[in-house]
Amino acid sequence: MTRSVQALAYSRPSALQSSGAGRLLGLETSGGLTPAGAEAHPRFFSGFLTSPQIAARGLLAVADVAAARYYQRIRPGSLDPVVTGNGDRLRFESFSGCGGVYARLDVLSEGLDGAETGHGTSNVDVNNPLREALSRMTESDPLHLRVGPDELAVTTLVGAVVEKKVPLPDRWLRGFAEAQVASAGFDLRAELSGPDAVRFLRSLPRSQGRGAGPLWVVQTGRTLRPTTRPVAGAVCLPGPERLVALERVLRHATALRVYGPVPDGVATAAAWEVTLPGMRLTLTLSPDASRGFSGEGGVLEALATEEAAQDAELVSVLLAWEPRIDLADLAAQAGLSVDRVRAALTRLGTAGRVGYDVADAAYFHRELPYDADRAERHNPRLVAARALVAEGAVVLGEPAAVVSGERRYQVRESGGVLSCTCQWWADYRGRRGPCKHALAVRMARRGAVSEAMAAVGGVR
Repeated sequence: MTRSVQALAYSRPSALQSSGAGRLLGLETSGGLTPAGAEAHPRFFSGFLTSPQIAARGLLAVADVAAARYYQRIRPGSLDPVVTGNGDRLRFESFSGCGGVYARLDVLSEGLDGAETGHGTSNVDVNNPLREALSRMTESDPLHLRVGPDELAVTTLVGAVVEKKVPLPDRWLRGFAEAQVASAGFDLRAELSGPDAVRFLRSLPRSQGRGAGPLWVVQTGRTLRPTTRPVAGAVCLPGPERLVALERVLRHATALRVYGPVPDGVATAAAWEVTLPGMRLTLTLSPDASRGFSGEGGVLEALATEEAAQDAELVSVLLAWEPRIDLADLAAQAGLSVDRVRAALTRLGTAGRVGYDVADAAYFHRELPYDADRAERHNPRLVAARALVAEGAVVLGEPAAVVSGERRYQVRESGGVLSCTCQWWADYRGRRGPCKHALAVRMARRGAVSEAMAAVGGVR
């Protein structure tokens, strides 16, 4: 697994302070992007939280995921949470160290009481002393939230006084993109009231036995009934212990909503959203506790086409930190079809430039504050497919043939889907994206079409 070191520089540690006027939660930011460009310490919000205790617990839940590994717990998590100001809300995001759980706390406009929320994305410092202070919050005193430096720090800051250097695995970056692609295919499958949600979540087993199949749940009246089979309307719950971060906010839950794809007989990803006064906390789980999102392959088709790359360049300049991206409106602005805009957004997602909110059923704009482009460069199947094309290993036809090592694989197309005679296809049947051979055929065919069009243009 490729890893690098991410340096996060903060002007000072985040802290929870008390004063005669109440409490101040100062969250310090590291380098990030805003509408004005790159900033060392962007500022997104200064005002009050309408439900301070709940917001504190929600932020701790996101930090819990960032510091957790739910599979092979041998290393700590890798990175401080990411905060995005979308004009009408603040979003706090994190990924587990194992890459299998994506967490997001959306503090909505009704949860914020202050000046206008800014736009941009940055890492936010959540250190151990701050976590301890937040966990001790028991009173409903007014809580002032500052995301980014105060004016005094802006005018007197000479240089960063706090620096963290953390390992940043490429699969963690790819996980952001894959979780977004998976979520875009989810629908609401179940909804429980707050008390019913608390009872159900507290009844879940803390772990599943080694080798146990995926757990499924289906709504029955006012609760969710566990089942071992993906019956109609069921939602997959692989590794129920991975929902433990929700316990931070359960006592404040007003509802639980569960999102997932139409069950097709195999384990799938799913999103579990707890609604809270003025905010939402969502955990998205990978299809299996033993595998992260990075290998799901949902972004590979978009990465394999030059058309999507060109469309992504165009669409990216039209994004304006929207909390909800209207596909039809964006398509009209770009002069593209909705399908091409969706593919472009998928490609932008690989660079961390868009996410997906299942509650709104819409993409949102953010700019992850690190070099996420390498998530594409180091995608094993994509790199291998490009190498096969460069080596001339693809023989076009129907079926197409790909020579890889000492083996020759046949790739057939049916209904726009490419199948292959390799073991990857036999194991997953396209459920984890195309194999390297199918990707190589797709690239070679597009290259042949481009060459033919160029030749016709030259003749003219």
